[in-house]
Amino acid sequence: MFARKTIVLLTVLMMFGIAQAGPLAAGICYAGCASVTVACFAAAGFTFGTVPGAVIAATPALAACNTAFGICEAACVAALVAPTV
Repeated sequence: MFARKTIVLLTVLMMFGIAQAGPLAAGICYAGCASVTVACFAAAGFTFGTVPGAVIAATPALAACNTAFGICEAACVAALVAPTV
């Protein structure tokens, strides 16, 4: 009985193709982007997530942090489709 279940399980697992990194890798990437952005905002003397958009746009250092954050987040999209072979 146990051998039959094991064979069925292995057969089902072998039917899957290349493993995809998917949401887990993307989530790790997004967390890394946010961590760097928090440090960037702190270096400029602000707290990430509490600054209004108008202040970000008016402060060059924060605008640079925000732009880098957007670029980093966009790069994380590649983690959704990258194979993890």
